[in-house]
Amino acid sequence: MSKIEQFKTHLAEGQVFKKDYIILGTGILDGEPIPQAQVKIPLKTMNRHGLIAGATGTGKTKTLQVIAEQLSLKGIPSVLMDLKGDLSGLAKPGTTNDFILKRSETIGVDYDPQGLPVELMSISNEKGVRLKATVSEFGPVLLSQIMELNYTQQGVVALVFRYCDTHHLPLLDLKDFKRVLQFITNEGKDAIEKEFGQVSSASVNTIMRKIIELEQQGAERFFGELSFDVDDFVRTKDGKGVISVIRLTDIQSRPKLFSTFMLSLLSEIYESFPEQGDADQPKLCLFIDEAHLVFSNASKDLLEKIEAIIKLIRSKGVGVFFCTQTPTDVPESVLGQLGLKVQHALRAFTAKDRKAITKTAENYPDSPFYDTAEVLTAMGIGEALVTALNEKGISTPLAHTLVRAPITRMDILSDSEIDQLVATSDLVYKYNKDIDHDSAFEILERKMMSVQQEQERSSQPLPNSSGRTTTRTKEDESLIEELSKNTMVRQLGRTLFRELARGILGSFSGKKR
Repeated sequence: MSKIEQFKTHLAEGQVFKKDYIILGTGILDGEPIPQAQVKIPLKTMNRHGLIAGATGTGKTKTLQVIAEQLSLKGIPSVLMDLKGDLSGLAKPGTTNDFILKRSETIGVDYDPQGLPVELMSISNEKGVRLKATVSEFGPVLLSQIMELNYTQQGVVALVFRYCDTHHLPLLDLKDFKRVLQFITNEGKDAIEKEFGQVSSASVNTIMRKIIELEQQGAERFFGELSFDVDDFVRTKDGKGVISVIRLTDIQSRPKLFSTFMLSLLSEIYESFPEQGDADQPKLCLFIDEAHLVFSNASKDLLEKIEAIIKLIRSKGVGVFFCTQTPTDVPESVLGQLGLKVQHALRAFTAKDRKAITKTAENYPDSPFYDTAEVLTAMGIGEALVTALNEKGISTPLAHTLVRAPITRMDILSDSEIDQLVATSDLVYKYNKDIDHDSAFEILERKMMSVQQEQERSSQPLPNSSGRTTTRTKEDESLIEELSKNTMVRQLGRTLFRELARGILGSFSGKKR
């Protein structure tokens, strides 16, 4: 048997699947693609997560695009985090040329360019469906972890949530949260201390600064109503899975907002989706491009939360795929949970780079057909080392793979095409409305207004002992006006000033009598 036949047999024996699968490409041996030596990924283990890694310009995003396409054609929806803005082309057919036709023929697949059902979404100012979540939905623990609070400050946040629950104060946006924090250290301080004990003003001030930090990264647009229903991610259209592209090009410099959104999305999916068990295909796949932004700016507690959800969410039928430059961008505890590994070329310019490549090669199964470390630096654009889990959970043979070409456009949509796509979306009309229901901010404002009005009524002049109503003289009014202009008195607040004014008037009445 020739070496080529041995190679084909090696791949085929390791990729015997009883259930459905997607074809990612064809195997390469000694630098040449081998016709019909297809590299397949079983749908049954797509909920075991994955990694798409490689240096800049090696084809990571196109591989992500191919996998999302093939999942959609199988009726499986996906969510794509698009930080570079180059995934919107999934909505339009690709372009046919001789190079692509020859590549497809070598792989043994038909090239059928077509657009797929795409929903453009945003958590910022990008065009598309606006994704939002309320502060209450985050909960005190998750919100505290995002703001990187210490245990004392976390206790204050928990107190705020408890107080709002027991007093029916909805926490919908950051404006509500800030107003309640102001309330517990000012107007409602006495009531809070009777019910929960003393609250540190220093802790509240720190939390307020953390909220302002979130707002500066654009979080005020994310927190609020209408909350996004994660079931809207799992839609099909004409038998094809809908690809939800979340456009994040304008938040690359705001990693805290990105990690906040990412964690809330994973948490909501985990809490909302029912247990799926051992299904033949995933319910939903999430692709996180530029995944280092999720991990590099996250606190230890936040990382632990992300890692815990990654480990548990697969039982819900959800696969999470990280797209990044090097595997080291992803924590080892998460890497250990990944079933699919697609490794594009790495570049070695320094001794440190070479050591990193050697270490990366050790994470892949040994192959009798090539040296993994050598192939890592020799691969061209659109080539990758691929290994997945078969239906028994065993790693498939490592294959140097020529990845198939995307059937959708390998370029972005124009502004007019984006406008047209957004205009035909049903979800835009569902979610892109400015809603500001009565919540903690409005309720507390009305409460304080009512208290002020009651105080004003109680400060009206009282009848004197002779039965006549005491009136202010011009001299009295001049004195009160002068006092009201005094900076020190103004800082004492309206209530204290009214008490002071009533005392002055009483002494005047005594003199007149």
